[in-house]
Amino acid sequence: MAEVSLETAAYAKIILHAAKYPHCAVNGVLLADATKIRDGAKNQDLDIVDTIPLFHHSHYVSPMAEIALTQIETVAQTENRIIAGYYAACENFKDNTVEKCPGQKIAEKIVEHFPSAVFVVVDNRRMMQQLDSAAIKLHKYSEGKWKAKDANKVMFQSPYVLETVSHLLEQGVQKDLVDFDNYLDDLSQDWTNLGIEKLIASINASNTIDDSKDEDDEEEDDDEEKPFR
Repeated sequence: MAEVSLETAAYAKIILHAAKYPHCAVNGVLLADATKIRDGAKNQDLDIVDTIPLFHHSHYVSPMAEIALTQIETVAQTENRIIAGYYAACENFKDNTVEKCPGQKIAEKIVEHFPSAVFVVVDNRRMMQQLDSAAIKLHKYSEGKWKAKDANKVMFQSPYVLETVSHLLEQGVQKDLVDFDNYLDDLSQDWTNLGIEKLIASINASNTIDDSKDEDDEEEDDDEEKPFR
């Protein structure tokens, strides 16, 4: 199987969605960078740049799903993105399998249009831990069903993804996340969650600055150790 990488915002929104509704099953779609997609190619590498939270109680209402997917696809196209997968978290703590996940038909519809699509299942057990490892399981559609793949095939674009997500959870950012159920209840809410993306971008920028300072400090220490000639 090809490799799948996730941007910080993409992974964060999955975890925040599951954390906001720990008593519910949740689901959403994955968006990939369309400029890196090769038409007709199978088992492509995917750069998942964003996720869109869908539902926490309307999983089986087809009209709602149609409305959501249509709006998402329209916005995605304007940003050179493509719906390239599906994610879900089960309601029950021990149910961490595709078969127990909600919205199977949505996932199947996505793979019909994009054969390289992936299915991400939130690992409820790891969600209860310190999130020092990825709390997701990756699946690929093969021979008529979703099959689990090697966890090593999941990569993060930033080394600070897990640290950033833990920080967001500690700050209670999950309460600000908007899914399509929230949007349909109040059309003024932003289902793209641009505010959370901006927050994550600022955290990433801060981490980059800290790294740069650390490197400069190391260089200064090296200079001090060199004898003067």
